[in-house]
Amino acid sequence: MASNNKAVIVTGAASGIGLAMTMGLIEAGHDVTAVDRNAAALAELGKKATGLKGSVQTVTADLASPDSFAYVTGAALIKHGRIDALVNNAGIGQASVRNDRRPIRFWETTPEQWGRFIAINAAGPINMARAVLPHMLAAKQGRIVTVTTSLGTMVREGFLLYGSSKAAAESAMAVLAADLKGTGVTSNVLVPGGVTNTGIVGDEAGDRRRMLQPEIMVPPLLWLISDAAAGVTARRFVAMDWDASLPGEQAAEKAGVPIAWLGIARMPVEPG
Repeated sequence: MASNNKAVIVTGAASGIGLAMTMGLIEAGHDVTAVDRNAAALAELGKKATGLKGSVQTVTADLASPDSFAYVTGAALIKHGRIDALVNNAGIGQASVRNDRRPIRFWETTPEQWGRFIAINAAGPINMARAVLPHMLAAKQGRIVTVTTSLGTMVREGFLLYGSSKAAAESAMAVLAADLKGTGVTSNVLVPGGVTNTGIVGDEAGDRRRMLQPEIMVPPLLWLISDAAAGVTARRFVAMDWDASLPGEQAAEKAGVPIAWLGIARMPVEPG
């Protein structure tokens, strides 16, 4: 096994951004545990990965289920004996509620819809991180990379379900970075930077050829899980700003800012 080989869990791995990142990791020689609730799409992923430099094992799981996190972690450990990186990508978008141009006003949403978006988009990354962290902490190293969304989307008209649940995930990653300081485990956020050609985006969004393509996520992700990024934490990286012609550290400086809301946060005054 090459020294730069990593054992990586990717959630939401069978389509869109998750598929692009998974294939990029495998092509670069990493060993991936690919997680998705779509078993048929995972089977197709397995076929695509045949003969590539790295390897993939597929795990069918719905991260809305509380039992899924230990199940995924166990499968990764049985296969690879370690977990070097977790890529929290699984999510649901507003097209799952209504696939047209009309905004979904917050009063039109149901408690059940809100609960599912929170369970998958907000709680899922935290619960997945909680499951893998004991193994990363024991190894004194690890990477947690969470895909959120553009900050504008978090406050966009009609985007309560998606925007607010992703905002919660980003806030959680900032807390993780603070809690994990000095442990060797990092927590960062990676976003495309705009509307991306995936199934999570409805057909009403426009010409898919003019959207960002999922593959733009691969170069920054490969750097984030590399040894070169061992000291990088609490950062938000925008994939469309990543200049792959630059050395990794320079590209990261150009494309990275503090995780929201660290750049503007004023910590509260405490008594004493």
